[in-house]
Amino acid sequence: MRVRVRLFAIQRELAGTREVAVELADGATIEDAWTALVARYPQLAPGRPFVRFARNAAYAAADAKLGEGDEVAMIPPVSGGAGDTGGGGSPRIVELRESLLDRSLLAELIDRLAVPEDGGVVAFLGITRVTPGTPAPGQETEAARHAGRRVTGLEYEAHVEMAKRVIDAIADEIEARFGVTRLAIVHRTGEVPVGEASVAIVACAPHRDAAFAAARYAIDETKARAPIWKAERFADGHVWLGEPARGGPED
Repeated sequence: MRVRVRLFAIQRELAGTREVAVELADGATIEDAWTALVARYPQLAPGRPFVRFARNAAYAAADAKLGEGDEVAMIPPVSGGAGDTGGGGSPRIVELRESLLDRSLLAELIDRLAVPEDGGVVAFLGITRVTPGTPAPGQETEAARHAGRRVTGLEYEAHVEMAKRVIDAIADEIEARFGVTRLAIVHRTGEVPVGEASVAIVACAPHRDAAFAAARYAIDETKARAPIWKAERFADGHVWLGEPARGGPED
């Protein structure tokens, strides 16, 4: 059988391609797909301890069986990084967009979400800063080369379909845990210069404690689980950031 393997971020750079067709025996697993991939691109092998897998845009275990035509995504460490129900008082806004996320977006999201019963509205913007973050596993040497230098911007890459599914699942968890249904999570892709926003969160609730908890959970879980990758740009290179992705809230 043939499966489609998708590569992102540092793996895409190492292999020099975004997609590979792999021939496997019937009954093969995701781990078998990884083995076939590494046979073709041995430079990917050191990353195995930090890789998560997805089958058809949902996280899956390495021993999950594959079928003809399946898509397997190799998920390197994530950035820890468009559904719209529309209209005032709408319960949820989940978007990935390449366009600028300016300060006025928060007011727009609040106008679309908040209702008179809300006593607490919490808004958060994640902004590109000039100081570097924690390099992804395998990027330590490159990070050391840029030690003491200023970040000039960030670049985000995403598995868009899967990221939307993961963020929707996070929103479901927020509703179940905190009772917050009026929520926006908007993440930018592409280049984000210093001082500009990469993510916007708005949570509206009758009481402030729930709104604060929902907003915090939304940003923390999005950074830890959504297949969105972040590279810091410097004057003469870049460094991928992040930690191995978590498949769920209890992982």
